[in-house]
Amino acid sequence: MSESFVIIGDGIAGSSAAETLREEAPDADITVITDEGEALYNRILIKEFAKGKLPEAPISIHDDGWYEERNIDLELNTLVVDIRVDEHEVETHEGDVLGYDKLLLAVGGTPQQLPVEGSDADGVHHFWTFQDARRIRESAESAEEAVIVGAGLLGIDLAAICGAQDIAGKYLMRGNSWWRYALNEEGAEIMHEAMRERGVEPVFDSGVDHFETDEDGHVTAAVDPNGDRYEADFAGVAIGLNLNTELVEDTPIETDDGIVVDQYMQTIDEDVFAAGDITRFHDVILGEQAQNGAWGSAKEQGTIAAKNMLEYGAAEFRWVSSYSITHFDFPFLSFGHPTLGDDEVMRSFGDDEWRRLALKDGKIVGGVLIGNLAPQSAYKQLMREQVDVSGQKDILMTEGFSVDDLGVEDAAAE
Repeated sequence: MSESFVIIGDGIAGSSAAETLREEAPDADITVITDEGEALYNRILIKEFAKGKLPEAPISIHDDGWYEERNIDLELNTLVVDIRVDEHEVETHEGDVLGYDKLLLAVGGTPQQLPVEGSDADGVHHFWTFQDARRIRESAESAEEAVIVGAGLLGIDLAAICGAQDIAGKYLMRGNSWWRYALNEEGAEIMHEAMRERGVEPVFDSGVDHFETDEDGHVTAAVDPNGDRYEADFAGVAIGLNLNTELVEDTPIETDDGIVVDQYMQTIDEDVFAAGDITRFHDVILGEQAQNGAWGSAKEQGTIAAKNMLEYGAAEFRWVSSYSITHFDFPFLSFGHPTLGDDEVMRSFGDDEWRRLALKDGKIVGGVLIGNLAPQSAYKQLMREQVDVSGQKDILMTEGFSVDDLGVEDAAAE
């Protein structure tokens, strides 16, 4: 009999797993279940759609025909409510029960809501799905003033949407700079100035104590903990994800702010795997458990999971992730784990060029590049190969840095 594979989630992790399974197991039974009402789309491009820069057409990646051509059963608008690992079964909200030989959990997360009064008001938006992007675009096109909350990689997308839609915005940040865990004030100021140029003003040491609403329940203002009031008919909140681990709460599967997997994407149950944002995976480069929500990382995890579902140990997840911001006149790239490490080295090269590397035990574990992305390949190579660079930090910050600058013997000896 052919093996049966059930994949919960049709994001890039689940979809790449399904594609790999079909390529390598032509006779397998493959079912993909998603609670969304549409097949795989490009989560990167929905930002441009929300900004009003793209129509819907280029954003969808797969249509129903893609699954039919590959004999993959796609179940849209379907919520899995129970997983019974002993019986190798999952149950949907309609009471349907599907058996599996191997199960992949690619269930991602749900945006966190601010635990304040008015956070569920009309006009308060979270940005995660294509449907979110549609609502944001519609709301932004008629908005005049906005507040953005969440000083990180997702929050800046909402700020850029306001700038592109000509909405006067206030970006409320708890600390003294944007993404303060990865940038110093000098690097962050490049981003602050880019926001200001687009009509979005950073407000530091702020946040939201509560939202005010009108009699129709639509947001009218945000009041911060200092008592300052910011009028807004549009609010964007991006303070992180609640990972969807509730599905496995009643199972032996281990969780730790995500579903714990090894470098082969296998959970503690040998027939259950996980991929994408939901995972807390063994990072073979770091030598410890880690998390990463980048698109490329999720895609690779889906592929690796599928290979190991077919033959455990066939391929390990060894990956240096990247995350780009393309909203401004200069490029921005983070890679690896820039908020980790026990040491760092950074340098400014002018008004709109800055870089920083995070080090752990003398080895690169992540970094941020603003303005000039040319050194990224060299830094990623050193990170993948786990080269000890602790004695050559100044060389790492030379303007045109390449691996050869460290000396062939130094790099090859590690």
